[in-house]
Amino acid sequence: MEIIEISRSGFFYLVLLIFSCHSLISPSAAKDTLSSGQYITNSETIVSEGEVFELGFFSPGNSAIYYLGIWYKKVEQQTVVWVGNRDFSFFTSSAALTVSDDGNLVILEGKISYKVTNISPYKNVSATILDTGNLVLRDENLNLLWQSFDFPSDTYLPGMKLGYDKSSGRKWSYVSWKSTEDPSPGNFTFMWDAETRSIVIMNGLQIYWKSGAWNGQIFNMTPEMKLNKLYNVTYVSNGNTTFGTYHLYDKSVISRDVMDISGQLKQSSWLESSKQWKTFWSKPRERCEVYAFCGAFGICNEEPLPFCDCLPGFGPHSQEQWNKADYSGGCTRRTDLQCGNNNNSQGLGDGFKMLPKVRPPQSPMAVAVQSIDACRLSCLNNCSCVAYSYFDKNCTIWGKDLNLINMQKLSDTEASGRDFYLKLAGADLVTETDTNAERRRTKRKLWIIITPTITLTILSLSMLICRVQRNKSRKRGEDLLSFDFSIRLGATEHDETEPKKPRKDNKEVEIPLFNFSSVSAATNDFSSSNKLGEGGFGPVYKGKLLNGHEVAVKRLSRRSGQGWNELKNEAMLIAKLQHKNLVKLLGCCIEGDEKILIYEYLSNKSLDFFLFDSTKHGVLDWRTRISIIEGIAQGLLYLHHFSRLQIIHRDLKASNILLDGGMNPKISDFGMAKIFAGNGSQATCRIVGTYGYMAPEYALEGIFSIKSDVFSFGVLLLEILSGKKNTGFYQTNSLNLLGYAWDLWTSGRPLELMDPGQRSISSAYEPMRYINIGLLCVQERATDRPTMSSVVSMLNNELTILPSPKEPAFSNVRSVGNPNTCLGSRAENCSVNEVTMSDMEAR
Repeated sequence: MEIIEISRSGFFYLVLLIFSCHSLISPSAAKDTLSSGQYITNSETIVSEGEVFELGFFSPGNSAIYYLGIWYKKVEQQTVVWVGNRDFSFFTSSAALTVSDDGNLVILEGKISYKVTNISPYKNVSATILDTGNLVLRDENLNLLWQSFDFPSDTYLPGMKLGYDKSSGRKWSYVSWKSTEDPSPGNFTFMWDAETRSIVIMNGLQIYWKSGAWNGQIFNMTPEMKLNKLYNVTYVSNGNTTFGTYHLYDKSVISRDVMDISGQLKQSSWLESSKQWKTFWSKPRERCEVYAFCGAFGICNEEPLPFCDCLPGFGPHSQEQWNKADYSGGCTRRTDLQCGNNNNSQGLGDGFKMLPKVRPPQSPMAVAVQSIDACRLSCLNNCSCVAYSYFDKNCTIWGKDLNLINMQKLSDTEASGRDFYLKLAGADLVTETDTNAERRRTKRKLWIIITPTITLTILSLSMLICRVQRNKSRKRGEDLLSFDFSIRLGATEHDETEPKKPRKDNKEVEIPLFNFSSVSAATNDFSSSNKLGEGGFGPVYKGKLLNGHEVAVKRLSRRSGQGWNELKNEAMLIAKLQHKNLVKLLGCCIEGDEKILIYEYLSNKSLDFFLFDSTKHGVLDWRTRISIIEGIAQGLLYLHHFSRLQIIHRDLKASNILLDGGMNPKISDFGMAKIFAGNGSQATCRIVGTYGYMAPEYALEGIFSIKSDVFSFGVLLLEILSGKKNTGFYQTNSLNLLGYAWDLWTSGRPLELMDPGQRSISSAYEPMRYINIGLLCVQERATDRPTMSSVVSMLNNELTILPSPKEPAFSNVRSVGNPNTCLGSRAENCSVNEVTMSDMEAR
């Protein structure tokens, strides 16, 4: 690009302006072409033939400067894909674009001439904007002289190249904007690395993300490329030229790849229904992994929104940009440090604010001291020190010449988190202290309100238990044999000696209570011929009523460890839950030592009856397996998000998925379920569930959340696809099914995971998607796993481009594959041979 000052007389310049006014694009000229001698000003554009792209001047954001750019014509939210003068902006609206006499594309403003192109002189050159977004210069014979696709900005459009041409010395790479209001070249570059034959993202001169080498089909570290149904990717390599390009299968889709100012490469499509861009794929996937995502003195958090916050004592450098979710400008200190004076006008010296469980910033300096107090004093007495950390008997400090960047707030379960001590002015420390004191006062007020409420609740529960015991002594229960389940289950008879009261929407849901003799008669005295199966909780029998109705009877055994709490938990929970993918509880029996639950009868038993039996698994064809997966997902979604109570199942496994006559799945066994509130996590001293299906944070530390069920669902999904159990799985060098699936995924052979009877399906795309989803669900960190709402969206929306999974939990832990070995330190709670382990605890 070349900038030239026009040295002409004022009179000649005036003549030029008058001429330009008469040389603007006329209605008869092609609307997509700017011919030699024609001009477009700030208020005019040229539009591609199919009205896909538009070329003209624009002002980014709220700025008052002007750039030449190309953007989508039909996208309401102006989205610039190319900038012609990234290194030189214009500050007035009088700029004009023309094709000069020598054939170059030139921007004129006053006495300044900016050459957008630099080609050899040609006559009768015209500039045309194409429907691909490519701006081309051609001579009168339509020979191509120059094209914008060879000089990209930050956007990689279909048909553009990524790579290099040795013969011309040209490189096709994509550089981020500096900010949302500054399209000049930023810090991040998306480019081809010839040495590693891979795509990389650079931060300045430093590589911080790689795609892995090209293996002829995909890049090794991006196996989700096989799932792509939107792009047709082509890789070309010959003696002098190496590049990758892509095209859209569906030409009506508006899609682009952008090297974002955040440092992420983002792939997004325009959704006409919502009038917004939808990002389907990004690398690096985690925002907190992006270099300086939150800017200087900002701290990143993957969990809540917003993702960035300023450190205590700091505020956004630009609140306006912060409100737009552009955090790159970082934060600035509210009050200057008093170091050197050591006391401000209020007599307040500098001090430290501790930030627990953070990933500290880069480039610290080591200080040779022997204690945390000495480390603190070393930083306090050093005016250039702004923070310190003392970890594993090592003292590190950070100087004020280094902006604190790449800090991240970690979860309580993250072992790598450190305590970080930030130096603040005394005034800011007082503010922080006052805020904490106000929080403590709020908590005290809250306890004053909560304590009477808890007391009243306990009294109400006591009265309720007394009433239940009274009713139990008055009435031994209904006759199961003659009971008509077509009558509303809640309409059990009230004792006629008590006055009838109007019913309210109580939390307790009434279910029929049956006497033991009728339950025994219905199951033929619990005969072995009526036995449907047996687990750690005890046997399940088939029962038949006088009207021919069939039921399933679960008889809790004394040795199972499940008692009144488990029975009450399951009865009350299931009675409140209504969903087609949850098993229906019909009633219960409590008499003496007998604790029995009566369910709807499902003729096809449980999923494991078919899935892991070599003679029966053929019944589960591909469509049936998909239907089962989607049904389980819908049932879990209901439990987590849409039921009256948010429920965590905690024991999801193949034997707890029952199948009706149409092979529709129903989740059963809620004895271990927990009522949950919020989106965080809870801890328990006792662990219940089945090893092989338990999430790592739960199996090892007793921490559970909705993501615990997501992990179990992921294991179950991979088992359904492969027809193999996770535990006791032995093939090649893998320690369990999760490890085997991961090995196949990373080596580009995921379809080998499929049950051999299902590998003949016509399209590999669908099983690849389901394997991808399963691996996303079993990632080691709970924060990396999707929610069930996201899982259901992934299952139902084939256009969603799935992210790359991280390595599964337990993929290299031998104890998972050994059913006689416990995970973690709580050996007394180990469950073996897929027997559910339960504990007696209040729910």
